Amino acid sequence: MKITRMTTAVSVGLATMLLASGCSSSSGGGDGDVRLQMVESLTNPTRTALLKELLADFETENPGVTVELISPPTDQADQKIQQMLQAGNGIDVLEVRDITVGPFSANGWISDMTEVLDGWEGWEDMTANAVDYATNDDGQTYYIPYGFYGLSVFYRTDLVEAAGFDGPPETWAEMLEQATAIQESGDGNYGYAFRGGTNGNGNLATAIEAYVADDIDTSNGFKLTDGSSIFSAPEAQDAADMYFELFAKASPPSSVAWGYPEMVEGFSNGSTAFLLQDPEVISAIGSSTAITEDQWDTAPLVKGPTGKAVQAVATSGWGTAESSEHKEEAAELIKFLSSGDASTRFTKENSLVPILTSAAEDEFYSTGAWASYVTMTENPDTYISVIQPRSVEWWTEWTQKADSEVQRVLVGDMTSEELLASWDEYWMEKWAE
Repeated sequence: MKITRMTTAVSVGLATMLLASGCSSSSGGGDGDVRLQMVESLTNPTRTALLKELLADFETENPGVTVELISPPTDQADQKIQQMLQAGNGIDVLEVRDITVGPFSANGWISDMTEVLDGWEGWEDMTANAVDYATNDDGQTYYIPYGFYGLSVFYRTDLVEAAGFDGPPETWAEMLEQATAIQESGDGNYGYAFRGGTNGNGNLATAIEAYVADDIDTSNGFKLTDGSSIFSAPEAQDAADMYFELFAKASPPSSVAWGYPEMVEGFSNGSTAFLLQDPEVISAIGSSTAITEDQWDTAPLVKGPTGKAVQAVATSGWGTAESSEHKEEAAELIKFLSSGDASTRFTKENSLVPILTSAAEDEFYSTGAWASYVTMTENPDTYISVIQPRSVEWWTEWTQKADSEVQRVLVGDMTSEELLASWDEYWMEKWAE
């Protein structure tokens, strides 16, 4: 994908087939002449309810078109979407992620929307970052981003204070110190919501990138400026040792298998003191009945030894299946979701960095839990934005391998040294090919 620095709305303008009876539900509206099937990936109940409302609005504005929303469980969604795409039917509009666009497009499963979006006035309302990510290096548009993600530290203000600290951790070393102290306090709380399951490799990579921040290639977050992989650097071993110690000393034992839903639940139900996650979690935690508004906050991403953090740009959006027989109507739905009130509602209620320039004037993105993102945006030399190679065809292969090896280290079947050597060998061989 094309590369630009990630910004929030403050600075850029802020930035197996599923059976319908068992896994889908109509968004509303009557029976139309055209029925679109839409599949989401990052499913949660609140988000699904919002999407249904937006789809009902679309149906009202487009008589004759009905949209059926399919919402697989998050941890199985990408696999289910792939199965549906391989089957070649039953899907028109789908959630395309920066980690799936590579294999989906390489296999011809999703369509290039360049022609059908030609002349669309909505481009003029989007941030430069959103337009850039919608178009790959070959000028093709496989999806339109609906928002951007960026990690920050979610922390329990009350537990940090009770443990004797003046504020949240600013570095990974301080994260280990505070999380360990909170867990050892004897009050029954765990220190850190560790991600040991699906996509658990990502937070380890984030820690390693922070430790090698002075030498990282911002156009490829897995490379150093000398062309070697970040996993070969001596600092990578320090980062890995620290990260796995965070699991051993300050995380629930069950987090060896935690994915996105479990780690978010672990924080929002009050059992863990720290969580590293994207801004979409703000709304989920805000609706928690287990912790109150004054018990938690966010802080900028923790830094490495040189006082810098590395923020990997992440995004997802809406695309069209190549097998769809209703590409024109599918494009109209994507245009609707990517503009005006529909886009604004989706980004706000999912706590995403927005794609519309109009967000620059919105106080919503500069107050409360969003303030940490403003801090990171205003200090780009400290919080460095990089592009990870998520659009490569082998990204899914990589995440499966990397997750498996993280788990092997956690259960004692592999050393951190062996993991880093394996990761270094993998990427150097891929780049050589």
